[in-house]
Amino acid sequence: MSHDKVSIRERTEETESRTLSSTATLARSSRGRARPEPLCAVRTVFQRDRDRIIHSKAFRRLKDKTQVFIAPEADHFRTRLTHTLEVCQIARTVARGLGLNEDLAEAIALGHDLGHTPFGHAGEDVLNEVHPGGFSHNEQSLRVVDVLEGGGLNLTWEVRDGILNHPWAGHPATAEGRCVQLADRIAYVNHDIDDAIRGGILRAEDLPGAAVKALGDTHGKRINALVTAVIEQSLGKGSVVLQGEPLQALDRLRAFLFDRVYVDSAAKKEEDKAKGVVEALYLHFSRHPAEASGSYAGDPDPRLRARDYVAGMTDRFAIAQYTRLFVPRTWKFEE
Repeated sequence: MSHDKVSIRERTEETESRTLSSTATLARSSRGRARPEPLCAVRTVFQRDRDRIIHSKAFRRLKDKTQVFIAPEADHFRTRLTHTLEVCQIARTVARGLGLNEDLAEAIALGHDLGHTPFGHAGEDVLNEVHPGGFSHNEQSLRVVDVLEGGGLNLTWEVRDGILNHPWAGHPATAEGRCVQLADRIAYVNHDIDDAIRGGILRAEDLPGAAVKALGDTHGKRINALVTAVIEQSLGKGSVVLQGEPLQALDRLRAFLFDRVYVDSAAKKEEDKAKGVVEALYLHFSRHPAEASGSYAGDPDPRLRARDYVAGMTDRFAIAQYTRLFVPRTWKFEE
């Protein structure tokens, strides 16, 4: 084939085959989509998946969904969107360092939390309690990209696998999915510490000394130490790993956050109210499915319809719906 007949996509695929490691997932080797599509002349299949996710409504809504701190008044606390972007950055750095497919890692990272509820894990916990069959945000993220967003984004098998299996207990089928799994934990542990210190819940000197000694005494140093450890420990191994002292330090910081921030801290004092909002909305729309409207509320089963509708809400929209449905309105008596 002459050079002028080779598409930009084909050139990118050829570059991948020449430059990426043997453990990388090549775009041209993707297991494909549930519904076959003509290939793009410019973008690889993983680049197209990334773009579809970024342009989705579900991705835009992440900007108004809680990460950890519910309804903070300051501007610099993380949201689910900024968390997603931090995971994406870390995953891409690891993938680049290991010669993996950055486009695949990026697409998985950008989509991994699309199914998160309003009010963070508080909303997830209550939906898991009240919805028959339970609820998990990773399964809901897959449902968003498969069914709910525009009738389904028809993503590649590899991106869908990475989204579904990003929780710590998951088993991603690709090295890039494992990059996102590690990046997710590295990101949230460190940015939750940063937010807790900013919010006056913690002081820097409160952090476990052994973890600080192992990883560093600033946010940037800790992330750099963990990312470097993943790359150094994984090179030539055929898998993406984090082990030994860096992993122990990360686990120690995560346990510390559960003890001091995630449970019964001042930052979590509004969680019971948030859970009450989500539960009330779910029960209401289960009983009145016709009131749930939009592309995220099309399932004929009233309970699934309510689950999808409520899980897709932003914090702000959930509060507005709760206020409309359950808070008495003031009225003026006309004499």
